[in-house]
Amino acid sequence: MPQKHQDPKAVRPPQEQAEPGSEAQMKPRPRIIRDNYQGSAKLKDKVALITGGDSGIGRGVAVHFAREGADVAIMHLSEEREDANETRLLVEQEGRRCLTMVGDIGDEQTAQRAVEQTMRQLGRLDILINNAAEQHPQKSIEDLSAAQLERTFRTNVFGMFFMTKAAMPHLKKGSAIINTTSVTAYRGSANLLDYAATKGAIVAFTRSLAHAVIEQGIRVNAVAPGPVWTPLISSTFPAEKVATFGTDSPMGRAGEPEDIAPCYVFLACADSLYITGQVLHPNGGEIVNG
Repeated sequence: MPQKHQDPKAVRPPQEQAEPGSEAQMKPRPRIIRDNYQGSAKLKDKVALITGGDSGIGRGVAVHFAREGADVAIMHLSEEREDANETRLLVEQEGRRCLTMVGDIGDEQTAQRAVEQTMRQLGRLDILINNAAEQHPQKSIEDLSAAQLERTFRTNVFGMFFMTKAAMPHLKKGSAIINTTSVTAYRGSANLLDYAATKGAIVAFTRSLAHAVIEQGIRVNAVAPGPVWTPLISSTFPAEKVATFGTDSPMGRAGEPEDIAPCYVFLACADSLYITGQVLHPNGGEIVNG
């Protein structure tokens, strides 16, 4: 049998796994925080609630926040329990508390319970990170079912509304809400029509909510990552695409959670007190408008 040759652009082994994916199965593992990252108490004694905080960007944010002095609550799916437990250990190694909660943010009552549990066990809520998302590539719009469309919007958009609505009564002046959008909101994606549409909606939600809560002293911003090496990639793209993922970015590589998470630290802390309704673009050099 002739040997299959690996794509010369490959920067990692071809690999696939079932959704929603696990960091433990990724080769190489995503890099979460740089060894030389020095915390400076930017978030001392704050409490952050992070959806999708078990892995990828969410894990990176949780660990960076902990190193900056915050306690963290993370929401995850039941299939992500192993990753969530690992994130909890990483946060605790930074000397901070970590609450893990299983739940689907597409359900409004689940979102409400998550906020209530955070308040009950961690005592306050200062930062909401709306990060959880899902994607399901399709070759054409004809292949996009109504069920998938509903599911993607329910997780990626409805979930943000539900989490924010539940959190608002507990967020005081000086609090921050940070939403994860994507470079696909700005340049589109032919095979991720529904996902890209939700990310565009998140940009509009961020700008609108920033105006809606500005008089309450709450800031709302977003982060629009480019290609980032997370379980979302290895569990939704074909193995051959995973092997070369990110190599078409101007910097020639995919980002790592350690590249993205400092944006969330900046938007959550006092360094960005005069910033609201904005989107940061850690995307490896791609120029976007809007």
